[in-house]
Amino acid sequence: MKNLVIVESPSKSKTIEKYLGKEYTVVPSVGHIRDLATSGKGGLGVDVENNFEPTYVISKDKKSTVDDLKKKVKSADHVYLATDPDREGEAISWHLADELGLDIEDKNRVTFHEITKNAVLDAFEKPRAIDMDLVHSQETRRILDRIIGFKLSKLINKKIHSKSAGRVQSVALKLIVDREKEIQAFIPEEYWNIDAIFEKDNKEFTAQLAKIDGKKAKLTSEEEAKEVYENCQGLFVVKEIKKTVRKREAKPAFITSTLQQEASTKLSFSSKRTMSIAQRLYEGVDVGNGQEGLITYMRTDSTRLSNQFVYACRERIEELYGKNYLGYYKVKNDDNAQDAHEAIRPTNLNYSPESIKGYLKSEEYKLYKLIYERAVASLMAAAKFDALSVTLNQKKYDFSATGSTLIFDGYLKVYGDYETNKDTLLPNLQESEELSAKEIKPSQHFTEPPARYTEARLIKALEEDGIGRPSTYATIIDTIQARSYVTLEPSTEKSKTKVFRPTEQGILTTEKLDEFFSDIINVAYTASMETQLDEIAEGEANEVKTLRDFYDKFIPLLDHAYENMEVQELEKVGEVCPDCGSELVYRNGRFGRFISCDSFPKCKYTRKIVDKNKYVPENTGITCPECGKELLKRKSRYGTFFHGCSGFPTCNYMETLDGERIVPKAKKASAKKTTTKKTTTKKKTTTKKKKGEDA
Repeated sequence: MKNLVIVESPSKSKTIEKYLGKEYTVVPSVGHIRDLATSGKGGLGVDVENNFEPTYVISKDKKSTVDDLKKKVKSADHVYLATDPDREGEAISWHLADELGLDIEDKNRVTFHEITKNAVLDAFEKPRAIDMDLVHSQETRRILDRIIGFKLSKLINKKIHSKSAGRVQSVALKLIVDREKEIQAFIPEEYWNIDAIFEKDNKEFTAQLAKIDGKKAKLTSEEEAKEVYENCQGLFVVKEIKKTVRKREAKPAFITSTLQQEASTKLSFSSKRTMSIAQRLYEGVDVGNGQEGLITYMRTDSTRLSNQFVYACRERIEELYGKNYLGYYKVKNDDNAQDAHEAIRPTNLNYSPESIKGYLKSEEYKLYKLIYERAVASLMAAAKFDALSVTLNQKKYDFSATGSTLIFDGYLKVYGDYETNKDTLLPNLQESEELSAKEIKPSQHFTEPPARYTEARLIKALEEDGIGRPSTYATIIDTIQARSYVTLEPSTEKSKTKVFRPTEQGILTTEKLDEFFSDIINVAYTASMETQLDEIAEGEANEVKTLRDFYDKFIPLLDHAYENMEVQELEKVGEVCPDCGSELVYRNGRFGRFISCDSFPKCKYTRKIVDKNKYVPENTGITCPECGKELLKRKSRYGTFFHGCSGFPTCNYMETLDGERIVPKAKKASAKKTTTKKTTTKKKTTTKKKKGEDA
């Protein structure tokens, strides 16, 4: 073996090996090969007294992988470490080098931000040494999280029976709990709107009361609204007409957080699902001529685009749509953005979403289309609208009406599927013209409390507050749900939009952490710690000092909490355990509350809590046409009823209450995809872009 290349994932290894050729063998480590030990004082795997010296052990499930890698290293002339181009990837490379006996100073580290032939071959021309500043930054984060995770989790588990706490997860939970308390404390205030409805040239339009005596209108009672209503019964005069051209600029190409937000709102993908799909698109998909990486690295907080992509994309935009559709290349990065990475973009513009649709799973196609069209649109001209603002006057009351017409679609030519745009037309009006209102409608309203967090809103809040990093958002959200601190459920009975609501245990956890650890578990401190980790990565801060400063602040708070935090008694069921005779109590688990023995872990008796309000499927006496078993009347997650086979999941036949067969969306998509693949397989040239094809 001449050259051995170690990457993280099996699918990535196949793609890269195809590019490098026979002189290279590419093998995966399948992520991290080792982690901090759970031995030593406090089980931290960290020697606090000796400059926080870590002790690492090979993960149990990676021992055979490491043994195999060691054999391959011995027979290789040269070893390259080509793990992901971020701190986590740098740390994995260092762990591999250390465990496999490679020289840390050897130039064997290879990084690339897209898995394409040119990018990979170019990267292997410029190997470098492992960046120990990046490694120290990742290691510091891991040690911080281990100290807080172990010590704080042990405390709250003992005192209030919560499962865990964390440097970042607990701050995310605090945002949700604080928002819930705002909502509960919110006192609605009454206000009234007055709408005047007009008609001219068979066009009806509405104007709303905007000003009274030149000041912003504010009606807080029915009496005030009635006074306005009675005073506005005469003719209205068109007081002012303003015509402007309004621009709507294209948004930059995606970074990790904006991709998660947009995929949540536009595709209803969870952040975890989004990152999983993006990982596959990055590592490589077979699009008819072998594995191809379709997007650049998906963990990034920079909106920068390579010059090569910008030039190629501008050329494509001009060719397909014309020169007037060309926009300006704009980069908008936060101060903390790590500009080494590009924004998330397609690696090959010739692979338009439609041209490779037959090779992608439905979810892969949807996310790839979103990424592709956002990147192209980011370099296109602004959309332009004719905006019309009309003020109609009645005595001392000014009513306002607005209209908007799209006059140039600009970037919406490509990204229009994801942004709402509806013309609002007003009739042709002249200043000083008099109009009579068809109807004047007072309407009562009440101010609304702040909205609960959706996944998209929570990610945006975490990003704006500088909590965590793009690669951690999905894990944070997953963890607080897994710990039963929050639920993600529809905002209303009929809504499909899901919002976070804290559980009783989530609220209790936040309240206790607020009471005893407010100096550390808060937005400002967590954000400042992220800044310090960035400074370590840049070689501008010392990791030992960062850890010592934190530890010396944290331990006194921990000691105080152990002495003063009261133990929360578990709620008793009022029954005795059938196995050992001890009290039965309520506990919180991954899937909600359950009943368990008070003497756990000595006695492991548990049972589910029966929900008396849960709908129980009803017998229908109707025979399933697929398998002959009985159909049951079932209730869907959206509250609608249908007939489903009692033999589910072996038989998944469904029909409406009227007997019309229901075909699941997944089955329809699968059938459609099968048909598409049969067509594209016969003519693989469809994967290549034809001149004039739409982007």
